[in-house]
Amino acid sequence: MSAEILINVTPRETRVALVEQGMLQELHLERSLRRGVVGNLYKGRVQRVMPGMQAAFVDVGLDRAAFLHASDIVRVPQGAPVEGEEQGPPPPPPAITALAHEGQEVVVQVVKDPIGSKGARLTTQVSIPSRYLVLLPYSKVIGVSARIEDDAERARLKALVTDLANGSGMGFIVRTNAEGLGREALEADVAYLRLAWQLIREASAATPVGQCIYEDLSLPLRALRDLVSPQIDRVLVDSRETHERLLRFAGQFMPELAPRIEHYAGERPLFDLNGVDDEIARALQKQVPLKSGGYLVLDQTEAMTTVDVNTGSFLGQRNLEETAFRTNLEAAQALARQLRLRNLGGIIIIDFIDMHDADHRRQVLRTLEKALARDHAKTTVYDFSPLGLVEMTRKRTTESLERQLCEPCAACNGRGVVKSPETVTYEVFRECTRAVRQFEAERLLVIAAPAVVDRITEEESAAVAELEEFLGKSIRFQADEQYGQEQYDVVLL
Repeated sequence: MSAEILINVTPRETRVALVEQGMLQELHLERSLRRGVVGNLYKGRVQRVMPGMQAAFVDVGLDRAAFLHASDIVRVPQGAPVEGEEQGPPPPPPAITALAHEGQEVVVQVVKDPIGSKGARLTTQVSIPSRYLVLLPYSKVIGVSARIEDDAERARLKALVTDLANGSGMGFIVRTNAEGLGREALEADVAYLRLAWQLIREASAATPVGQCIYEDLSLPLRALRDLVSPQIDRVLVDSRETHERLLRFAGQFMPELAPRIEHYAGERPLFDLNGVDDEIARALQKQVPLKSGGYLVLDQTEAMTTVDVNTGSFLGQRNLEETAFRTNLEAAQALARQLRLRNLGGIIIIDFIDMHDADHRRQVLRTLEKALARDHAKTTVYDFSPLGLVEMTRKRTTESLERQLCEPCAACNGRGVVKSPETVTYEVFRECTRAVRQFEAERLLVIAAPAVVDRITEEESAAVAELEEFLGKSIRFQADEQYGQEQYDVVLL
């Protein structure tokens, strides 16, 4: 599969696009004035302990206090589970009052950026990633990424890392990129992570409360560390300075990758090469067309994302069941891409077109799960509900693409609709009546949006005459382009 990573760098914003088979699959953004904080370590102070929530709010120097749940607080280092031994469910965490108290200083790591009105999510179970491994300094577990499916390879990597970690008292997770690697590469990663943890421990002792102890890599370097795989043919970057930084980073940690990192010096903007900017614009629209003529409608709300699948202009050639099945198969593949591209997370409800054939339902679910397998975020898909809906979850650590690039509409305040000119007209009439009864005035001036004033003067002129006679006052209307459709003022003269 042909794939490449495009890195577009400007003074205030860096964008990274993952393109597979000429199609944009993922987009990552980092702005200098608003960098994400996932992975950063802070020295914080507990502000409030909330027994009813089994959580504490911690001041780490961000705009809002961050959230630390009892289950995310390290207690006793865990030993590695014995192969084949029956593992019971983990015991519930002790009461938060036994784990934290107000004024307590604590070293925490951010696992989820502030999203909407919610503060960052924290943990004291620190993890430090490198190219091939993740260090778990407060654990003894040696784990292997579930994306490495070959049992023999999993066993080999686990044995190798267990040997390398011997005596350290720390745990490691083997990342997908480590598949097929020899001892030397993993040994270098272990040495790097041990040194990094030693420096973090020294820094944490000297860092004041509310300050960052350790900051994750910048977006271009994270892209090399997390997104590059053997399937990536090349990494194109349009900044010479960033290109040199990437080469230095690759030379130190992944020398085999250096030949694939290229500086793009073309006159045409880098993101124009594969229509990336056009794809980003389409990813901000609610409706996603399908090749068959059907379409998806995605609605992102505070609680969840809903997806509606429609046949549109696709009529099929056999019967309604076959039409629904073919549209749903195509929709499942398109949806998996949209979830990655739009970075949608949390609860996702999919309303596929009704299918009565149980085998068709199973095939649609398998298609969706297979298409989601390439997603870097953890996903869980459940069976069709009695109402014919599919519920799934996708792990969310940062804001969605829409919420990173957009803000609520000033006209509708994010509702997606505005009151019609007719509705506002009748509100104006009621407000005129209320104002005359409450205050003394010789005449009234109504200032409103042009669409509202046009409707009043053209379609409601008879109603205005009746209102003037009823109130005993003359009413003048003035259109103002600065007014939104729902805005108006009734001025007493």
